[in-house]
Amino acid sequence: MPVRLRSLAAATAITLAAVLTGCSGGSDEPAGSSSDGHSHASEPGVSHIHGLGVNPGDGKLYVATHHGVIAVDDDGSAERVSDTADYMGFTVAGPDTFLGSGHPPEGSDEPANRGLIKSTDAGKTWKTLSLGGEVDFHALEQAHGTIYGYDSTHGLLRVSQDGRKWDERAELAALDIAVSPADPDTVLATTQDGIARSTDGGETFTGGAEPALAFLSWAGEDGKDALYGIGPDGSLHRSTDGGESWSETGTVPGGQPQALTAVTPDRVLAATAGGVYESTDGGRTFTEQLETSAG
Repeated sequence: MPVRLRSLAAATAITLAAVLTGCSGGSDEPAGSSSDGHSHASEPGVSHIHGLGVNPGDGKLYVATHHGVIAVDDDGSAERVSDTADYMGFTVAGPDTFLGSGHPPEGSDEPANRGLIKSTDAGKTWKTLSLGGEVDFHALEQAHGTIYGYDSTHGLLRVSQDGRKWDERAELAALDIAVSPADPDTVLATTQDGIARSTDGGETFTGGAEPALAFLSWAGEDGKDALYGIGPDGSLHRSTDGGESWSETGTVPGGQPQALTAVTPDRVLAATAGGVYESTDGGRTFTEQLETSAG
């Protein structure tokens, strides 16, 4: 049954609703160079960002966007490595191995919803594993040898051991999910009413709790005590007790948030309307890694 969550402040709910409904927008114009001397993806034409990850295979930052997957070098240069499809849910599952979802490029004869897709060559090519034509995952997590996906088409959480057969879990209206690296049964979800929590692997969720956040990310196996969340206003929050309590660490530049990935307990990547920013001090300060055309 759909989760019924108590209301927080109306203004916060309205702001988060704008993030929830804005996931597939973005400009088609290419990004340009900025005064910091970096080459900011003028060739790929970076628009709305849906996911971020660091590939253990080459150490590069990969950015899933409304028009393809982009690899970013340390010097700030960027290259589109995929086709121009709309990559929605996105996660790095291993060296050169990515999981994704979304919609095919314009003019393609593929179904509108790509289901779960997988790349084993760092985003260059993709194949459908399951649910092609049926599901668009807006959030994907791989943890404990299990894939957790938020099915935005049907408004529910799905869980799979192999990426082909899925268990249907709770129905809820969410923007992002995060799975505890310490406990496969602890799943958090961001909703208009705050952070919803499951302690049974996503079968049920409790009501929303403050703060109201847009995106969440746990910092991997070595970051059990480092859970990050970004608010609709770009404020970055950190929890060291699994989301029971939060402290604000700083603010990500660039406006409305679009994606968040905690690489380590101190290294955080965040995408906003202005671009992709990195912090190496736990969210206190940020440097620009990639500028978007909206910035």
